[in-house]
Amino acid sequence: MNRVTLAIIAFFTAALILYWQVQNKRNTDAGLQNSDVVRPDYVADDLHSVSYDENGMISSRVSAKHMEHYEQDDRTVFSSPVYWIFPDKGQAEWRMTAEQGLLDKRSNKVVLENNVIIDAISPTEPIQSISTSYLELNLSNMIMTSDKNILVKGQDFDITGQGLYADLNAQQVKLLSQVKGTYETK
Repeated sequence: MNRVTLAIIAFFTAALILYWQVQNKRNTDAGLQNSDVVRPDYVADDLHSVSYDENGMISSRVSAKHMEHYEQDDRTVFSSPVYWIFPDKGQAEWRMTAEQGLLDKRSNKVVLENNVIIDAISPTEPIQSISTSYLELNLSNMIMTSDKNILVKGQDFDITGQGLYADLNAQQVKLLSQVKGTYETK
């Protein structure tokens, strides 16, 4: 072999070693960046789901435009969720909508955010709707809480306040502070 052939072999060997090192470093950096990103275990679009209690009665129904479930911390994130809540009696009494929702199965809580509206299903209910920007619902005991501004609308009244505590099973709703209302007689 002459010097030119040896030089060409040495050049290509050096180029191959440098290329391998660059690729190895790039793959290592990409692995470090991707390890910080938490990805959902599964996703669904146009979701419709029904949950039952231990007696086989419907406890809640949910639908959403998009859903992502994270198995590691047992939470589900919804966009545009609609929850139908069935307190003790098993008949739908409340429909809750929001722009974003989170179901934490460990604590059995639903968190709704942004344009949260709770509507009574029955037109004879004294409270027809509750609006807020943030709401937590404990599915175990059907207790709703919020520390944000609340608007309650009834058949002949509107009430605003700061903070909410509601027991859906006992059918009690309490505004916690800064309560103002208007009542219209017919």
